[in-house]
Amino acid sequence: MTSNEKYRAICFDMGGTLLRTKVDYVKIANAIFDEMVRVGVPECVIDKNNGYRFNLEAGIDYLNRQGRVGDVFRLSETVKRIERDVEMEHVEESEPFEGSLDLLKRVHFLGKKTGLLTGACREYAVRACKICGVFDELDVIVARDDYIDSEAKPSPKAMEHLAEKLNVKTNEILFFGDHVYDFQCAEGAKTDFIGVLSGIYGKSDWEDVGAKDVIDSVTDFYKDLLNTFKK
Repeated sequence: MTSNEKYRAICFDMGGTLLRTKVDYVKIANAIFDEMVRVGVPECVIDKNNGYRFNLEAGIDYLNRQGRVGDVFRLSETVKRIERDVEMEHVEESEPFEGSLDLLKRVHFLGKKTGLLTGACREYAVRACKICGVFDELDVIVARDDYIDSEAKPSPKAMEHLAEKLNVKTNEILFFGDHVYDFQCAEGAKTDFIGVLSGIYGKSDWEDVGAKDVIDSVTDFYKDLLNTFKK
């Protein structure tokens, strides 16, 4: 972590990083795989060992090569509905990680901006943040459906949108996340990144993807904040 002068904004992924959320991603994946088959994507195109987003790209590519533009549109709209519906199923169970709210308040006290960059839909992100009491301490939220699909994480365009809304440069942001998509998004946008162990990634996972700065949770950052960023 570097000096106070470098960063104008401290930003976070949501689930697994700033908040403890509950989303059944297996249910999302299976529903999307079923829908892909229903619209005519051959099962040989689908590799269930990979994430559903990878498979969705392959399925859309197949449909485009077949000239089935209408099916691409219908599949994309159905996927959005599936993701939104499953995300909202357990939104009321969202909880903040210890120190999340105090951390956001401290960042503002030090004269810096706060932001949230999430792969979740906006409706879910806003509701979860309000339930957890952190919504009013976030200057900007950029969600999955705020822009076109190709500009959501892990695309660096997502970070660029966040920076633009915060009126800062991408290299003036320090970003925390719990997944390789967060790391890839930050790397592509030349944004400094800190991985957390409070989500699905362990130390060896972060080592495998090349993330050098890793902490247990944002609670650790809050405890060190006064020493790291002296006003």
